[in-house]
Amino acid sequence: MSGQETPDPTAPGEAVIAERTVTDWWSTAVSEIRPGKIRLRGYPVEELVGRVTFAEQIWLMLRGELPTAAQGRLLEAALVAAVDHGPQAPSIAAARMAATCGVGLNSAVATGANLLGDVHGGAGQQCMEVLRRVADGEDARSIVAEYRRRRSYLPGFGHRFHPRDPRRDPLLGLVREAVDAGEVPGDALRAGLALEAALAENRTRPVPMNIDGATAIIYAELGFPAELGRGLFVLSRSVGILAHAWEETEGGARIKGPLPRPLLAGYHGPAERHLGDSGSRT
Repeated sequence: MSGQETPDPTAPGEAVIAERTVTDWWSTAVSEIRPGKIRLRGYPVEELVGRVTFAEQIWLMLRGELPTAAQGRLLEAALVAAVDHGPQAPSIAAARMAATCGVGLNSAVATGANLLGDVHGGAGQQCMEVLRRVADGEDARSIVAEYRRRRSYLPGFGHRFHPRDPRRDPLLGLVREAVDAGEVPGDALRAGLALEAALAENRTRPVPMNIDGATAIIYAELGFPAELGRGLFVLSRSVGILAHAWEETEGGARIKGPLPRPLLAGYHGPAERHLGDSGSRT
């Protein structure tokens, strides 16, 4: 015996190990792509086509399993409700302007979607975080008082245009039905209504929930983390951004700025002055 170990003939060789190191670099549980095969979370794509809705497909891709019928309905309702809020929304206005600059439809849509951040588009995620605090036992009145002390808006409540957001009631109605049927727990709904009631105390006019609050309740009831709540809003609003960008593209306008051409932005800087005037360099 030389003391050397006998090589295991079944052990992978160095070339195989090296190949796995490369192929595992982007290893994923989301999709498997092979010549002639596309499997999404294990399902052959040909079995999904025509048999699941787009909302159900979104759930499958994000969560790894298909939703129940009730979960799919709630997700689809939230996605439908948030698709658009007109060209006064900065993301849509930017997409429309970009579409007149010859950048292509994909770039116009990306321009709009890239504006969806903490201030414009982030309230749903922020509301989900507040809903979790209430569901975990914090008092809704204390949270409202905290935001008032900071002179901050409570995310998901109130609206610049709508005294009562027309999307609130149908969405919350669907959540109530799902709670009554035992399809979702109801914790986020109770938290949202408690915050809404606390905001209305000692006010002549209430501050109802807006689309961000209503969809935050749905996404929280469905078990999505707050970060995915924002991602789902971006998916939804991208539909409106695409529609507006395409409409502007079809209109054929070129280099359309934020103001109609006869109008110019106001100016509040120094009056006209020239080099050599008093106070200027000589």
